[in-house]
Amino acid sequence: MHEARRSRDLALERMEKAARRFKQENPGTQTTHILSLTMVELAEKLKEGSLSPESVLYSYMDKVKALEVNREVNCLTDFIHGCEDQLQKLKKQKEKGLLYGIPISIKDHINCKGHISSGGMVKFLGQVKEEDSVIVQVLKHQGAIPFVKTNIPQTMINYDCSNLIFGQTLNPLNHQKSPGGSSGGEGALIAGGGSILGIGSDVAGSIRLPSSFCGLCGLKPTGNRIRYIPTSVLFFHPVTFVLAVTPMLGPMARDVDSLALCMRALLCEEMFRLDPTVPPIPFNEEVYTSSNPLRIGYYEGDGYFQPSPSMKRAIQQTRKLLQDAGHTLVPFAPPKIDYMVDELFTRGIFSDGAAHLVDCFKGDIVDPNLKSQFNTYRLPALVKRILAFLLKPIVRRFFPLLFLCVSTDLPLLSNRHFCHLLYLSSQVYRTEFIAKWRKLRLDVILCPALGPAFNHGYAGKLFAATSYTNLYNVLNFPAGVVPVSTVTRADEEELKHYQGHYRDPWDKRLKEAVEGAVGLPVAVQRVALPWQEELCLRFMKEVEMLAHN
Repeated sequence: MHEARRSRDLALERMEKAARRFKQENPGTQTTHILSLTMVELAEKLKEGSLSPESVLYSYMDKVKALEVNREVNCLTDFIHGCEDQLQKLKKQKEKGLLYGIPISIKDHINCKGHISSGGMVKFLGQVKEEDSVIVQVLKHQGAIPFVKTNIPQTMINYDCSNLIFGQTLNPLNHQKSPGGSSGGEGALIAGGGSILGIGSDVAGSIRLPSSFCGLCGLKPTGNRIRYIPTSVLFFHPVTFVLAVTPMLGPMARDVDSLALCMRALLCEEMFRLDPTVPPIPFNEEVYTSSNPLRIGYYEGDGYFQPSPSMKRAIQQTRKLLQDAGHTLVPFAPPKIDYMVDELFTRGIFSDGAAHLVDCFKGDIVDPNLKSQFNTYRLPALVKRILAFLLKPIVRRFFPLLFLCVSTDLPLLSNRHFCHLLYLSSQVYRTEFIAKWRKLRLDVILCPALGPAFNHGYAGKLFAATSYTNLYNVLNFPAGVVPVSTVTRADEEELKHYQGHYRDPWDKRLKEAVEGAVGLPVAVQRVALPWQEELCLRFMKEVEMLAHN
């Protein structure tokens, strides 16, 4: 771990020296102006030649160190040193891709040639990757310049952002708060101004939660629209996890147009050539730019975790803005949320009683932020069954029992039959959800995300609070978040009276987790049916414009 930290520090020193050298050789570079541009504006100026790729890349390198984004919030794990060679090759290319000259950040576990994908685990530190992942190859094909890798929580099953190798990442908006996770390094870096576009991944909200906590826009696409190809960094049961919950990669940025530009660039012939399993469906401009009124389903709570007062207010205000703008709002209640969380999501990812996950920790040290979860995971099977029998009728949402007692059932079913049953159950639930959607003739859904940002140490104790986001991983629907408001003193006052749905320890913890958030962003979630990312983005853009006018 010491050697990994030393390598990281040396890499960041190299980045700082490169940025300083460029600044000395080009004293007239308008760094402040460059950093003030939106990604769409930046792309236009790079394409027309009024800005050079060097000035943009080194301005962002300089931003990372000059304003001490990383020093303040500890969000980086590596400098992608090949970016300077890529920059020189880019200047010689005749055709300029859609992301020509745009510097981007990459989540730690996404493979970049010549770098490790640690997963926050010591066991992966020596495994230098021999080639770029497909998404990195496509980004480079479109002219983007990956220049840093960002921090994650150990094993990525926590939506905080801490591991014992690279440490705790802080929220740049309030250092007492978590940036969210597992794409928390991305959230912190972009919110701190050190990157304009990042690539994260999402299994239960890992793009949407840090976007919510850090006041960013983030999109979780349909699973195979941008396929997540599992590498050695996979900590769940490898079969049932893939069948029950669809992981995916997606963009994070400061505005919706940046997400749309990224998706437009990724959904290209190069992506379809490199990964033939991705359906060759290019970005639909007509849908994204449409101004037709929408029929929008909405809900303020899912009946499993009551949203915070600021989140509930944000949904109500957004609903009114949409109604006033001429859209039709229809109440919607997601079916059987308890069943979805307990039987489909939690059983799916922990179908083996977390045995595979526990095995991954052999020879490693558990991060303190993960200990409350891990200590439950490694209980003997008999103890888990006794606890499940005694406590489940009393404590309804004692989430570990919901999956740890699964091992009781597995001897009765072969693993193959269990996987088949889980897959069928997920498909039945998805069909039921879509039928309800169709009956109400909905185009999209407006609903809560999780937020505002948590105080440090609470994410590992509130795994079940991700019900608002993990629902759409189980369903494999595209979903995104956009900030629409900030926490007010009135919200904070109302929080004092928060009791939650069940009035159990988890409701009390949620109240404690979001305390002290006045002034922090509140983001709401938008959802569309599978393969309708453009409609989801169009809806996100509509809300963004209405909320910030």
